[in-house]
Amino acid sequence: MASRTERSGGAALVLASASPRRRELLAQIGFEPDRVAPTHIDETERPGETPRALALRLAEEKLAAADHPGDYVLASDTVVSVGRRILPKTETREEAEACLRRLSGRNHRVHTGVAVRAPDGREASRVGEARIAFKRLSDEEIAAYLDSGEWEGKAGGYGVQGRAGAFVENLIGSYTAVVGLPVYETRQLLIGLGYRPS
Repeated sequence: MASRTERSGGAALVLASASPRRRELLAQIGFEPDRVAPTHIDETERPGETPRALALRLAEEKLAAADHPGDYVLASDTVVSVGRRILPKTETREEAEACLRRLSGRNHRVHTGVAVRAPDGREASRVGEARIAFKRLSDEEIAAYLDSGEWEGKAGGYGVQGRAGAFVENLIGSYTAVVGLPVYETRQLLIGLGYRPS
């Protein structure tokens, strides 16, 4: 049986993200990265930038910052918003609590941009989206979730694949975009640029 890199013309697949969730989602659809090499950029939103546009731009800028000539490279970024207000990737308990209280009993959107570059330099990008309704959270539920630590580094202060899944009353759109990588869009991009899964 031919190896993955042999099927893709000798090119490796580089995941420009340290997120274990993205690696797991890729594996679910038969794409095993050969290397993980996260890139770091300024993620500050621009004046008037929509959440969808921000997610796409950040994915594309992370791809541009990934220098791996001759390989396939995949970059991604997730943005959570309530209306046009973009919520942070929470680094402190206070930030996470503020996000959870803003999300409590309300609808919000998650946009995850994906950008891919082929060994020949061709690039393509897309956005996966979902609309989510959270139940009204009690003070006790918020405190317990904060104590879990699952909010650390998460866009919007929560991870839907963990305990916060119990807060979701309704989800319309791409569940995997909420987890961190819309697998349908990702597969279409990679195959469209010539990569072949396991």
